[in-house]
Amino acid sequence: MATLRILAQRFAFAALIVASFMLMLLGKADTLVVERLRTVVGDTVAPVLEVMSRPAATIAELVQSVRDIARIRAENVRLTEENRRLLDWQTVARRLDVENRSLRSQLRFVPDPGVSFFTARVIGDTGGAFVDSMLLNAGSRDGVRKGEAVMAGEAMVGRVAEVGLRFSRVLLLTDINSHLPVILQDSATKAILSGDNTDEPRLNYLPPNAVVAPGDRVVTSGDGGAFPPGLPVGVIASTQEGIVLVRPFVHRYELEYVTVVDYGLAGILAGDAVEDLGR
Repeated sequence: MATLRILAQRFAFAALIVASFMLMLLGKADTLVVERLRTVVGDTVAPVLEVMSRPAATIAELVQSVRDIARIRAENVRLTEENRRLLDWQTVARRLDVENRSLRSQLRFVPDPGVSFFTARVIGDTGGAFVDSMLLNAGSRDGVRKGEAVMAGEAMVGRVAEVGLRFSRVLLLTDINSHLPVILQDSATKAILSGDNTDEPRLNYLPPNAVVAPGDRVVTSGDGGAFPPGLPVGVIASTQEGIVLVRPFVHRYELEYVTVVDYGLAGILAGDAVEDLGR
């Protein structure tokens, strides 16, 4: 018995290397099989991750509450001033709303298609050096579809990239595979927001004469028809040496609940086959 245990320990490392090599060959030979296997594993692990994330979320909330006590007084002063400014903007917004309604009726404006949405819980954060995404506890059985927008409040944080039966994976705006058509709200300058797996994605394909300054708001442009125009994304963080960085309104470490939104638009996703990978 001791001899068998010694032999097993000696050959365990070699067996792991062979297994890893076989998995690499399988991934190169048939990516569809690997993707379906990953989805099955995700469906299996999702309930466990959801259960394990609840105590951690509770502890994080307790720690955050203790830290907030020291900032309550200053925060109250800031909110009071902000509330005063918002009341001023509310008056302006009401006047503009009346004017907008009048102009829409004159131009026979066609409203956007109906919007449906629901809230999902973040059960896993797969952020790392090569990927910037997170897992939700909702899948195809809950009505999630590939390509739908994922919001936190009014700000866009990403889109649904993979859907299983009981889970879905969100590709964040900061992921290197994320490319979103955007526009600078003040100057109406169009560009592409490209993630690079850092907290501040880049703004690419700006016109040569574009005037960009830190603090400028960045919103979706609606080009391609995948998402409606005007969804808040972030603000310009820096413009050094020709590299324009955008600071998103929401960071992934702040997310516990998100809203999955179906704007009823197909756009560039019309050609994608929306598969129920969990079946």
